[in-house]
Amino acid sequence: MDLRSKENLHILFWLLKDFAWIAGFKILGCCMIVPTVTLAFWLTWKGWSTIDDRLHNLAVTCWIVANSIWMFGEFFLKDQTRPFAIPFFIVGLALMFWYYVPKLFQRIK
Repeated sequence: MDLRSKENLHILFWLLKDFAWIAGFKILGCCMIVPTVTLAFWLTWKGWSTIDDRLHNLAVTCWIVANSIWMFGEFFLKDQTRPFAIPFFIVGLALMFWYYVPKLFQRIK
């Protein structure tokens, strides 16, 4: 399976996880955490050689980890895990700002 096929599979896993979350399918949602996060880390590792792919894949990985923590908390812990998810969202956003803000300033000049 080539890289693009794995990226597409990752999207399918992510959608299944989030569908299970919104539909209240706790077992499916939790089972989908493992392949979704694993593939996110794998894609990050495979794209490490270029800064564009590295930062975007790291941001996506942070987003999925945060999303998974939040989902698990909603399912089983009376929505008490949001504070643990927030740092992952912040790191993902920070990576994107770190990547795009210099590009914005270059464009303005």
